[in-house]
Amino acid sequence: MTELAGLDAPKVTSWLAGNVGGLVPPVEYTLIAGGRSNLTYRLTDAAGKEYALRRPPTGGVLATAHDMSREWRFISAMAQTPVPVAPPLAYCDDTGVTGAEFYVMGFVDGRVLTDADAGLALAPEARAAAGEQAVRVLVALHALDPAATGLGDMVRRTGYAQRQLRRWHAQVHASGAKDLALMDEVHDLLVRHAPGQGTGVVHGDFRPGNLAFGPDGTVRAVFDWELATTGDPLADLGWLAATWEDPGDEVPPATPGPSTAPGFPSRAEIIDRYAFLSGRDVSDLPYWIAFNRWRGACIGAGVRARYLHGDMADDGYREQAVKRGDDGVRLAEAARETLRDL
Repeated sequence: MTELAGLDAPKVTSWLAGNVGGLVPPVEYTLIAGGRSNLTYRLTDAAGKEYALRRPPTGGVLATAHDMSREWRFISAMAQTPVPVAPPLAYCDDTGVTGAEFYVMGFVDGRVLTDADAGLALAPEARAAAGEQAVRVLVALHALDPAATGLGDMVRRTGYAQRQLRRWHAQVHASGAKDLALMDEVHDLLVRHAPGQGTGVVHGDFRPGNLAFGPDGTVRAVFDWELATTGDPLADLGWLAATWEDPGDEVPPATPGPSTAPGFPSRAEIIDRYAFLSGRDVSDLPYWIAFNRWRGACIGAGVRARYLHGDMADDGYREQAVKRGDDGVRLAEAARETLRDL
């Protein structure tokens, strides 16, 4: 068994044997590059069956972040809906097993479109379908009634934007950003311009880099539910738009994606398709794009800090993490410009 940061393989294997039906020890473990917040491992048992395990980073864990129980609760709720997720299998709340809580799900084989190279690797005829399917899944998610999915107790009376602004403002100060004065200025503008908000299930990080696609562009699973909550569905659309890069864009995406590869729909087409399929009024979307560019800068600062501090194991992403933190200033400036226009 391979030794990996954050994973006590003998103890985890023993726990898996007693809690995951059908798993056959011994188990091989591989760190999956891709997740920039929590650590994800591919597990292969002696019968050749594959699973995935998620746990927090080995350090740099901020208050309210990296909540395994939240991820587990949301994928368990989504498993009963049309929103595709990996099958939830087992949850471990005993931190003595491997130093943190973790959960295990079925492994969904698919292409995760993390960047432009991943977009180019998808067959050209499947790229338009991938954009369409991503929008359709997002619309299906936002059509869910939180109470009907067992998440009614998570509905909050305070506005989603106000809660998120408090959270990310505190976390960007805790993790450190390159220009805190700018981040504070944009935060204050976001507070001042916050619109009225609806209530639905919000993924919090919905983008092609958190989806598994089949070769035809079909979405097989939605991953990374760490930031999921209830709130305004336009926040998810704003994040998808802020990460959906068009060729020639001057503002960097809030996080990299595949959309500059030929064949993917444009940002405007994604937004129009969502509005048509959902029937929602998207007139407040400029606010949510600005909000998510600022939030992306906050997240980038945290990712950069965790990699520089050595909390994310060696998955080859350190250089990109530093660049992502540096891009945060340009994202915050673009958000400030939009909000001043509002």
